[in-house]
Amino acid sequence: MSKTLILIPARYGSSRFPGKPLAKINNKPMIQHVVENCQESGFDCAVVTDNEEIENAVKALSFKVARVDDDVSTGSERIALALERYFADEDYDYVINVQGDEPLLKAQLLKELNQFHSNSDFDICTAVKRRESSEEDYKNPNIVKCLLSEADGKCLYFSRASVPYFRDEQLGHWHQHIGLYSYKAQALRKFVSLKESRLEQAEKLEQLRALENGMTIGSIVTQANLIGVDTPEDIQKIEGVLSGKEG
Repeated sequence: MSKTLILIPARYGSSRFPGKPLAKINNKPMIQHVVENCQESGFDCAVVTDNEEIENAVKALSFKVARVDDDVSTGSERIALALERYFADEDYDYVINVQGDEPLLKAQLLKELNQFHSNSDFDICTAVKRRESSEEDYKNPNIVKCLLSEADGKCLYFSRASVPYFRDEQLGHWHQHIGLYSYKAQALRKFVSLKESRLEQAEKLEQLRALENGMTIGSIVTQANLIGVDTPEDIQKIEGVLSGKEG
């Protein structure tokens, strides 16, 4: 049996929503929703933070926490440091990076991702959602698109552009990338040792660093209703979904 560890980066600093991991959703801190959902997968999990207030709140909830104060540019780098400093002796085969602002992410998706990854040869695995080109999000550069082979789930490219481009103006489908990553432990170590790549700099998408360096990324397709929290207004959307009024 493979061993899997879920690491949840949770930073206090956010230009649009400072302290959002501690923001209350139905009277519980958002980070509590995220961790409880992750725990239902049966995998080990821990919050990775650079903030004392978040660290204390997580400990008060009796969750594992790894403090990493280093000034790093990505969540992947932060979880790699946590893996080496706190969990190196536990020989985990897979590390899943779950964003601390995804309170609707359910354990079933994590289990499906882990099963797909453990049955494949991909270095990294992620998730996408099938969408239609008629939808406005297709043109939104803040919505990341994934070009993938539907035969085997291999990811070919990620972009903020409207891809694939439908040359004859026909309607078609595309795949929205969901920022959920499962790494082979050795692949995570390799990834963070690589320099920022040219396409990564252009698109501001760190997964392109892996592709440019010959690493492989696979994806599962999900229809999960996920809403990341970027602003205080998103809290109401989340509470609406949880109450069954939206989504």
